[in-house]
Amino acid sequence: MRVALITGASSGLGEAAARRLAREPDLTIVLVARRAERLEALAASLPAPAAGLPLDLLDEDAPARARAYLEEHHGGRLDLLVNNAGGQFLAPAETISAKGFRTVTELNVQGTWNMTHAAATKAFIPQGAGKVVSVTLSPHNGMPGMVHSGAARAAVENMMRTLSVEWSRFGIRLCAVAPGQFDTEVFRTKYPAEVVATVPATVPLGRLGRPEEMAWLIAFLASPAGDFFSGAVLTIDGARDNWFGAWPPRIQAGEAGEPPAEERRR
Repeated sequence: MRVALITGASSGLGEAAARRLAREPDLTIVLVARRAERLEALAASLPAPAAGLPLDLLDEDAPARARAYLEEHHGGRLDLLVNNAGGQFLAPAETISAKGFRTVTELNVQGTWNMTHAAATKAFIPQGAGKVVSVTLSPHNGMPGMVHSGAARAAVENMMRTLSVEWSRFGIRLCAVAPGQFDTEVFRTKYPAEVVATVPATVPLGRLGRPEEMAWLIAFLASPAGDFFSGAVLTIDGARDNWFGAWPPRIQAGEAGEPPAEERRR
């Protein structure tokens, strides 16, 4: 059977990805997150063979423990790595300490690199094939209050682009998926109520994303239909990356920028 490992799998987008991938044939799933009880409950609820592996990706030995688990239970096989684990906190840039910035970058960049490198060197390169999907963030045009996460996720996107070239000779495909604001428990409960209430109006499609929409995209990339995707950053955010205000713009006649009436008739 094919083997998929998903980090940050105990809730939100990671859980949605696990539930969607569990519907794929001949796939067994390794669920990675810090909360053992959530992982066990999720694994028991999936229709495919699944097991939880409690790991904190800030621990340097996390990749080695993941490798040991795969060796013991799957003969070292791994076909898909979904780097979904990440974290950040909403804060003005001037209030973020060196420790806070470092913690976010270590989890999002170093943690992603550690797991990706281990997957490639211990499984994908010996097998001659493998896929990596790393979850980043949208919008890409700057996120006030998220300078640490924006910097980290940009690094991950460039990491996927670079490795897609370097490791193509081993049959490894790597992509990043950049979700905008999705209707997850973390978004609803960990962000200020004013942000939760107003963010949907900043999305051109007028709503938050649904976790299953993200999961469908990951399942597509994991399937044979995604075999020619590598080095790509796929943004899934309801066009929020392109946002510049309501359309059509509300311009009163006579305001600056309003074309003359005779030109409007042409």
